[in-house]
Amino acid sequence: MREEKGLPSRFATLSKDIPAGLVVFLVALPLCLGISLASGAPLFAGIITGVVGGVVVSWLSGSNLSVSGPAAGLTVIVLNGIETLQSYEAFLLAVVLAGFIQLVLGFVKAGVIGLYFPSSVIRGMLAAIGLILILKQIPHFLGADDDFFGSLNFIQADGLNTFSGITHALSAINLGALIVGLVSLAILLLWDTPLFKGIKLFKFIPGALIVVLASVGLNAAFFSYFPDLTISNSHLVNLPVITGIQGLGSELSLPDFSAFANPSLYVVAFTIAIVASLETLLSVEAVDKLDPHKRRTPTNRELKAQGVGNMLSGIIGGLPMTAVIVRSSANIVAGGQTKLSAFVHGIFLLLSVLFLSSFLNQIPLSALAAVLLVVGFKLTKPALFKSQFKLGAEQFIPFIVTIIAILFTDLLIGICVGLAVGIFFILKANYKSPYFYHEEEQKDKDIIRIRLSEHVSFLNKASIVLTLDHLPHNSKVTIDGENTAFIDYDVLEAIQEFKQTAHERNIDVVVLNVTEVSTMEVN
Repeated sequence: MREEKGLPSRFATLSKDIPAGLVVFLVALPLCLGISLASGAPLFAGIITGVVGGVVVSWLSGSNLSVSGPAAGLTVIVLNGIETLQSYEAFLLAVVLAGFIQLVLGFVKAGVIGLYFPSSVIRGMLAAIGLILILKQIPHFLGADDDFFGSLNFIQADGLNTFSGITHALSAINLGALIVGLVSLAILLLWDTPLFKGIKLFKFIPGALIVVLASVGLNAAFFSYFPDLTISNSHLVNLPVITGIQGLGSELSLPDFSAFANPSLYVVAFTIAIVASLETLLSVEAVDKLDPHKRRTPTNRELKAQGVGNMLSGIIGGLPMTAVIVRSSANIVAGGQTKLSAFVHGIFLLLSVLFLSSFLNQIPLSALAAVLLVVGFKLTKPALFKSQFKLGAEQFIPFIVTIIAILFTDLLIGICVGLAVGIFFILKANYKSPYFYHEEEQKDKDIIRIRLSEHVSFLNKASIVLTLDHLPHNSKVTIDGENTAFIDYDVLEAIQEFKQTAHERNIDVVVLNVTEVSTMEVN
């Protein structure tokens, strides 16, 4: 089958997807372990989920760049679910049932809800994730945090919060970890300079791999020549050591099917299904905004993929999964192009637990923290705040409110707060302004005219996006805003993204009387 013009070939991008998959693996490994620990689940459960998310869900999903795995946002739900159902095996049955519910949601086309979140809130979520990555990784960067790696909530498992954790870390710096962290950060920054980018060999070697090798070597040198600087095991990766297939089998747990008689099972399952689905839809919407090709993820297919992934994960002893913005962002920053990068990350996770546990357990967390610091900065560049401010109060205030709410609560609560503020501004702008959207009949099946109504809000974004997504290839489309008094920024952005990528479907686009806006990119 001929490949559509302008889109990257799945196998022609191996030189970018494999290094990106390696970077995502290095980010995902400690997060999988940390989330398991925080959830009160067996340590290996997070690895199982990461493998299923990478090896299975990556191919079932229609997303090219999102990465699925255990989510920090579900840790409290998992912890409470295990306690409510009184055994991890009974909780696994709830995960299987939650996956089935997601599968049903996909078939009834519930995925469209993701298109109703305004851009200001999605951008605020990305910026907040970037800030959280920076703030949460500082203690690990300094070698002063024994809390689990990858905590995203404001209140931490050790009783500290985001800011008190940094204050504590500054008074308990581990010099060896700090040196490793600084060297790692320097390598990553140099790797991103034009000098290093110009060297052909370095294009195929991710900076994160050099960071890992250098950090392990540095800590080995500390052990031999400067024992006082040696980084303790509590600040190294802690992967279960598995010997052979029998050892792998002993780490797997099976659901307790007798729990079907427990009414609490269904409450836990529905909670996981709804929260995981919402977090997934928000994540893929954010990833689509970061995609340089502005490809759109079919959200109903995504719910089905997540449903199958959760059913399989629960059957073999894993945690519930979602599409995860931290790993997905790392994938984009590392240059991932297609779903191969997510698949490669899953293969690396599987191989690591089978063959590389001893080596990986020598990696200092401060080195991996440096990788996440770079990812965090690229998500929350000062230019993003400046561009949102220029868009006006109706875009900037929901953006800032979303950031603050996520920083001081958690991801889902913060998004709900930001969404409430965004809806207030939209309702205010659309007071007594009915929505009308008209598409003219095609002439000779080649000419399409879309005339926007007098007032177009983000509430109309879903229908417009779906219409643009289903326009036939090899057509000529005119989008006319002559009679429009107000067009919400989200709709302007959707039109602009369509205009930028329409040539990939051989669509000739003419946009009349519609303001151009910039779209979000990660360099």
